[in-house]
Amino acid sequence: MLATQSDAAIRHDLIERLADARQRTDDLFALVKPDSLYERPIAERHRIIFYIGHLEAFDSNLFHERVLGRKSFDPEFDRLFAFGIDPVSGGLPADQPSDWPAITAVREYVRNIRAVLDEKLAPALLDSGSPAGDRFLLGTLLNVAIEHRLMHAETLAYMLHQMPLHRKVLQPKTRTVLTPPVVHRSIEIPASAVTLGLPRGSDRFGWDNEFEARTVNVPAFAIDQFKVTNQQYLEFIAAGGYETRAFWSDDDWDWKSRQEISHPAFWKHEGKRWLYRTMFDDVPLPLAWPVYVSQAEAKAYACWAGKSLPTEAEWQCAAYATPHGDERAYPWGGSGEAWGGEAWGGEAVGGEVWRADAPEGTFGNFDFARWNPVPVNAFPEGRSAFGVCGLLGNGWEWTSTEFAPFPGFEPFPFYRGYSADFFDGKHFVMKGGSARTAACMLRRTFRNWFQAHYQFIYTGFRCVSR
Repeated sequence: MLATQSDAAIRHDLIERLADARQRTDDLFALVKPDSLYERPIAERHRIIFYIGHLEAFDSNLFHERVLGRKSFDPEFDRLFAFGIDPVSGGLPADQPSDWPAITAVREYVRNIRAVLDEKLAPALLDSGSPAGDRFLLGTLLNVAIEHRLMHAETLAYMLHQMPLHRKVLQPKTRTVLTPPVVHRSIEIPASAVTLGLPRGSDRFGWDNEFEARTVNVPAFAIDQFKVTNQQYLEFIAAGGYETRAFWSDDDWDWKSRQEISHPAFWKHEGKRWLYRTMFDDVPLPLAWPVYVSQAEAKAYACWAGKSLPTEAEWQCAAYATPHGDERAYPWGGSGEAWGGEAWGGEAVGGEVWRADAPEGTFGNFDFARWNPVPVNAFPEGRSAFGVCGLLGNGWEWTSTEFAPFPGFEPFPFYRGYSADFFDGKHFVMKGGSARTAACMLRRTFRNWFQAHYQFIYTGFRCVSR
């Protein structure tokens, strides 16, 4: 199905999406009891109070010169809340709750910035008399603000996941998803040519690391049909996986030993049984759910299994290539180059936008549908052309590919460090998405990344053999 949208309609949509993204993060902060807003659920991260101010500080700094045209409400807060932390990049933060402003002052800062942005953004974006290039840039900046906030909605979710239950406002339990037993097998993927990245000049929004498009030839390989489950990973632990030096690289072994890590961060050992830490409860380990681990743990499991982690290009083949040699917009989607996703905003987006087979609930566990994973075989309608299941949602997936620029990379001039600061050989590409990943970031070019020793993200994996 093709849907035609005018430039004005797309710009209105951007304003509505920003409001919706704000509501997402506001709802997350509301889950934290008032006396716990200065807690630090993960040692490598900022305190929660930082993120309350950061999201508005980012928007203020992004739009200050281009839209607001006025002095900052609070330059000190703009600086204080400007930058987050790269987890496990060095020493742990040592700040104390008393080092941060009062929550009343931070809330007032947030209200002031939102008020002036709401006053200025819509007229600037909808002014048909302004130059097309200005409207295009503003549409790009709005997409940056929206997706930045939605990324933090996921970050906040996994941070709150690690908070003690008594510090959260507990929510009603969701219905358990029942599936047949998982039958694991590998699927053969023939040699394929796959496209990585977006073409420069595309009318679709992408972050700087998504450009430029290139074609990669990938030799034949076999890949797990499903993500590795808690059941499979339990077998790895029972086989002595965390005690067997041969399964780990030198760096990964040193990290595991130094931190005394012996199981996934979402698991808890209680007596003779394993429990799983869900967002609002501790439950018996759900064996059919995907396991969430660091890349180091995923590599060790793959080594034990006699396999490897897929490269970014191999994962892309399994997800989007077809036996006919073309590529899909989504694993379950139709073929062709008319992709789903959000447009940039501006003059270049007045035509037709492909909407068929856009992400919806029958295809996977994503777009804030649930707080927790579901069995890896829960969404057979989301399988790829080769029959690989669960590629979007239910947990990101580690690859073995270092996060690096594509040829022709150019940093965003208004956010030069977004990607470039992490091209250091220590970060690895993740693909797919989790239950807390917004639908707009399920586009096939989106690239996530983290360091190999970070356990707390909603990230699993599957293995390949070559």
